[in-house]
Amino acid sequence: MPEPKILPAKSQIAELEPFEGLGMERISVVWSRSDAEEAYEDLMRAGEVGFDTESKPTFRKGEVSGGPHVLQFSTRERAYVFQSHVAEGVPVMRELLEKDGVRKIGFDLRGDLGHLWNRFQIKPQGVVDLNRSFRKLGYRTTVGARSAIAILFQRRFLKSKSMTTSNWANPRLSEAQLLYAANDAYAALVVYHALNEQTPGLH
Repeated sequence: MPEPKILPAKSQIAELEPFEGLGMERISVVWSRSDAEEAYEDLMRAGEVGFDTESKPTFRKGEVSGGPHVLQFSTRERAYVFQSHVAEGVPVMRELLEKDGVRKIGFDLRGDLGHLWNRFQIKPQGVVDLNRSFRKLGYRTTVGARSAIAILFQRRFLKSKSMTTSNWANPRLSEAQLLYAANDAYAALVVYHALNEQTPGLH
């Protein structure tokens, strides 16, 4: 049995050049039914999209997050950010997740899928969890976006802990939150394509 592969160390990643993700001009926030329908058509056309969710963090024992508060999908060209309090987007978000015709690709999605079921009783179809792909390649620990981008592109994926623990239930997200959320989904998609090029038939 081959030796397990080791993830790059934080110090190694810190020395890499930054990964170029999506800028604000390529991020759309869904505010209306027409926004949601436009997102749906674009994402369905793509057929394969990066996917992630964000939930308001909890800091006290027994506190319940109530998330997910944000769901993000990305093509190669554009990311779409849905907020769960915007009722106009929820039916389209549900249809996207439950349709088998579009692959939803993300990192270690078990927690995200559990939150989606608990809050919306949504069971997403066509999900590709990149953690399983990296396990097939010999990685025994969870591979997230930061490690995956370093392994495949020799680039440093910028991920701020202050954003991870920010309030994702805010009615209006900050520009920094939008960039963070959109690029989590975008990174999943570009990693998926890179893995397919290097190891055809992996997924």
